Order: sequence, then C-alpha cells, then structure tokens
Amino acid sequence: MNSAKDLFAKCYRFEDAKKLQAMGLYPYFRPITASTGNNVVTNGKRQVMIGSNNYLGLTHDPRVMEAAKKAIDHYGTGCTGSRFLNGNLDLHEELEARLAKFVGKEAALCYSTGFFVNQGTLGALVGRSDVIYSDRENHASIVEGTQVALGDTLRFKHNDADDLERILKNSREKYDGAIIVADGVFSMSGDILNLPKIVELAKKYDCKVYVDDAHALGVLGKRGEGTGHHFNLHQDVDLVMGTFSKSFASIGGFIAGSKDVIHYVKHKARPFIFSAAMSPASTATALKCLEIMETEPQHIENLRKNAAYMSKNLKAMGYNTLNSQTPVIPLLIGDDAAAFSMTQSLAARGVFMTPVVRPAVPEGCALLRTSYMASHTQEDLDYALENLEAVGKEFGILGSAEVTERLNKLALANFGAHSIA
Repeated sequence: MNSAKDLFAKCYRFEDAKKLQAMGLYPYFRPITASTGNNVVTNGKRQVMIGSNNYLGLTHDPRVMEAAKKAIDHYGTGCTGSRFLNGNLDLHEELEARLAKFVGKEAALCYSTGFFVNQGTLGALVGRSDVIYSDRENHASIVEGTQVALGDTLRFKHNDADDLERILKNSREKYDGAIIVADGVFSMSGDILNLPKIVELAKKYDCKVYVDDAHALGVLGKRGEGTGHHFNLHQDVDLVMGTFSKSFASIGGFIAGSKDVIHYVKHKARPFIFSAAMSPASTATALKCLEIMETEPQHIENLRKNAAYMSKNLKAMGYNTLNSQTPVIPLLIGDDAAAFSMTQSLAARGVFMTPVVRPAVPEGCALLRTSYMASHTQEDLDYALENLEAVGKEFGILGSAEVTERLNKLALANFGAHSIA
C-alpha cells in the first residue's frame, strides 16, 4: 500500500510529544491522585496548585459537594439523553433562570460543555450573508464556532479597537448581520477586553456583541457577574457566554441573551440538540456555586487580594506578567524548551503550573501560565513565590537586564502596548 495514501500516516510521523517525553520534559496529562483544590498530589508528590481555573476555590466547598451528592441521590448519575427528549430536568431550567437574572439577561440556555456553547451558538446564528469579527486571541472554541458558521470571519489584532474599526470600515457594508466576538478575560494573557470601545464600534457599525465570559465570571463585576458588569455595560452586550468548569466548580456552559434569540438557538444549535444533557450532579454543583457567588462576597474579595499580591511580587522579582490585571498571571519566557524545563523544575520543587506554547500564543512567546484562587493561603502563595524566584534565576529569566529588555520587546511586539507596565 502507498503510505502516502494511508489515513494514519500523519499519526506515525507525529514526533513532537514523543521527543518531549524522551527528554523528560513532557508537561501534560500529569495524573492527579489526590486534591484539596489548593494542593494536589501527582507522581506521589504534594504540590501547590497554581495552574487551575478554580478561581473561587469552590471545588472542595462542603456545601457544593453535598449539593452534588444530593442530586445523585434524587436524579441518579446521568440524564442519558438530549434535553429535547428524556434529559430535561427541572434543575436545568432553574439554573438557566437564575443565570439569566445573574448576568442581567432575559433568558439563558445550558449546554453540556462550554466548548459546545461557542461552537453551537455561533454556528446557529451566523448565516451565509453574515460576518463574525473575532479577536485573534479568542479561545479555540470560538475559533471552532467561526469555522462551523456559514458566514465569513474577519479577525482583528488582539484587543485593538483601531484595527477592528479599520476592518469594519472596509467590510461592514458587504454583509447583512454582523457580530463582534471576544473573550472578556483572555485565558492565556489574563488581559481584560476593552469592552467600552467594542460597544462603541458595535453601535457605530450596527453589530451585535458576544462576550465569552468563561474566565470573567466569578472574577469581574461586584459579585462576579462578568465583563459587562465590570464596565457597567451589561445592557449593551447582546450575548454572554459562560462556563461552569472554572468559578462554578463543575462542567458545562451557557449562553444568555434575549428570550427570542435564546429560543432560536435552543431549536437550532446542533451541539445542544444532539448532546446529552448536563448531569444532575454537575447542574446542582453550578446552582450551589451561583448561590454562594450571589450571597458571599468574601470569596471574590479574597481572589482579588491573592491575585494582587502575586502580581505585585512577581513583577518585583522581574517577571514580565504582560501587565495582567486578573487572577490569570502569565510569566513570559519566550523559548518553548525553557518553559518546559522550568515547568518540570517547579514540579520537582512542589509547584504545579502549566506551560503555554504555540498555537495558544504566538511563535517564540512561550508562557508559564499561573492562576490563583480565593482559597489559596498565604503559605501557599509564599511557597509558590519562593520557588518561582529560584527557578527564574536558575534559568536566567530573572536578574538579567538584557533578558528583561528582550522579553519586554517580545511582549510589545506580540501582545501590545498594554503588556508593558
């Protein structure tokens, strides 16, 4: 058989991950054998977790765990079908109603994963004569949604309103409907969307606004309601997307907007229609987390305090954090191999975090992605800082004016002027 015509030929040629494994630098799929949220055990070693999206630290809250257990006792372990058929629970509808109220919209719709929300909603709404204007740093699920949608997608430079307006001027009249889509908090850089400018341009060029608040819910806004509330512009955001796998300590996602739009998506989005419903335990978990977010502001206050403490100290050490203003605090390293090696060195010292390389970031802009929780103790944070400083010096990232200048130039060229404090 001609190997060039073998469907699996690409699989046999794929060596990137195998090379990292052979070098002992492969940083993925680390088996966690125990967890308390702040700390995990992997490969028999306890590590402080600074690589999680568990922003409010609710995955091990006893009330949240009890809610999940009660749901299993009442409904069983799964719905075993689409919500169109046998999988629609009163819990799903309660969660949707309360989420819509929380983010300030008329209605909401829950999907079984956050990825499906972006894929399904954009695919359902954007027709052949329509256009999506998408930030270049948007999450992969948005990218997938733009590929599924029948209309065109035009990408603008990350968080760059001037570039977006340039594209709008040159293209908007060619299309019928238009929607501007962007993350509220960008998951790799920790950058906050310039929503005021997005709203201004949307009104000027007759576009709808879609904000992916996966990393903003529980993080931005007085009670964690998201980016729109952070800027007091929630009424100007047409669609709010969120996930339950971060601040809501569960799995699943939702889209919120006007009743008519959500009704349409509910009957047209294939990933919603043809997927099994969120499990009872996952739904009850999200409901309990929402209740806590609504009534206990101390969690988001602790999150912001911890994030500010880490940001201040990491900058003081000399790390380039891309000037993040959120609990996602990236450390710009540049070289992929250095990022992988530093990850392994930190793991050996008892700190769990994750490297980020292309395609999640531009070529040559490898990051160490650190993220923080409301539940981190001072001891946790200081232990992480101590070891981040030691490893940074060991690998020459800290303590060199030449390296600092090079990384600042790299940040400016690839992440924009906002990335330099």
